[in-house]
Amino acid sequence: MEIRLDNKKALVTGAGRGIGWGIVRGLVECGAEVYALSITKANLDDLKLEFPPIHTVQADLSDWEATRAAVEGVGTIDLLVNNAAVSPSPMPFVDTDKKTYEDVFSVNLMAAINVSQVAARGMLASGRGGAIVNISSVNACIAINKTSPYNIAKAGLDMMTKCMAMELSPTIRINSVNPTVCMTAMGKHHWSDPKKADPWKARHPMGRFGEVEEVVNTVLFLLSDKASYTTGTCVPVDGGLLCN
Repeated sequence: MEIRLDNKKALVTGAGRGIGWGIVRGLVECGAEVYALSITKANLDDLKLEFPPIHTVQADLSDWEATRAAVEGVGTIDLLVNNAAVSPSPMPFVDTDKKTYEDVFSVNLMAAINVSQVAARGMLASGRGGAIVNISSVNACIAINKTSPYNIAKAGLDMMTKCMAMELSPTIRINSVNPTVCMTAMGKHHWSDPKKADPWKARHPMGRFGEVEEVVNTVLFLLSDKASYTTGTCVPVDGGLLCN
């Protein structure tokens, strides 16, 4: 099944590395015009060198008004991937301070709401509609110890997906993708110790962690017309973790 996104204008947040980088690559390969958003200029510069046709947008998603201005500056888009996220160090629930919750919620949930509002208004006004994919996590579905801010924010993102789908269908389709541990550079760094990684891998029926391409392929499908009757869903890319 070939996926083509020619003549589609796409925006990816958190595009500077990891899954976001992979999504940009996939969109370019499928023929989309891509706008890559990140807070880090160096990452955007590297991305531009790798994929010269893309447009780069530098913005701090924790700044509501600056983010809104940056996304409005892109103009009307057809496809949006809310990928940006932060993950704090593990901490017991009773010891997690207000600022940590605010910082995580600001990027992982509120920024997705903000960017989606701007994008969806443009999609509705254009009459063309569009598709939005939110990059969530298995942490939205199962409680992972000592990561309550991240877990709660991702659960909120899944509910945002459903609420948006309810209100914006059939003009705009909105879905979430929920990966498990993925072998990005950061994933490889944090899960390089077999004593830590092996027990967690054992909970996955597939017996391994995910690869970036496996997440990207699901995202591209959901953005494409191949998924024309799919909206309001949260799609695990988890090697079977959630069935175990």
